[in-house]
Amino acid sequence: MEITPITAEDFARFWPTFRAIVQARETYALDPELTYEQAYRLWCEQPQFSFVARAGDEVLGGYYLKPNAAGPGDHICNCGYMVAAEARGRGVARALCEHSQRVARQAGYRGMQFNAVVASNHAAIRLWRSLGFSIVGTVPDAYRHAREGLVDAHIMYKRLTDEP
Repeated sequence: MEITPITAEDFARFWPTFRAIVQARETYALDPELTYEQAYRLWCEQPQFSFVARAGDEVLGGYYLKPNAAGPGDHICNCGYMVAAEARGRGVARALCEHSQRVARQAGYRGMQFNAVVASNHAAIRLWRSLGFSIVGTVPDAYRHAREGLVDAHIMYKRLTDEP
């Protein structure tokens, strides 16, 4: 598996994964009717960095990295990760998150924050915790899950520097 900056061709291969995850309404608070063009802007053009994990021509997943806030809050970054269904359980999300932390440190970010980890996404919460993230807050009933109805969303954070 290699992780490289995403290209337009990569995104075309990633699009079925993106669309399936968003339309499932289980983990991402994005409009399930997003068009390809809207999704491309959101994932590839608006973030500071966007990467893809691939094995040969197969796109296994991807992530974006951007400031979580502007101005005096721009030293904390935010990331989003998606992994193709057929690649889950193969360490792709872990590799993407570890890669994103290295990129974030190199870019000068002091911390990484996930704004809305759906509480029913137990696998992601376990993974993020194993990588040093903590739940720093929970918003009750913040997500309308397609199967489970209203579920909480966690805010998760990890300091990326040794400095306070």
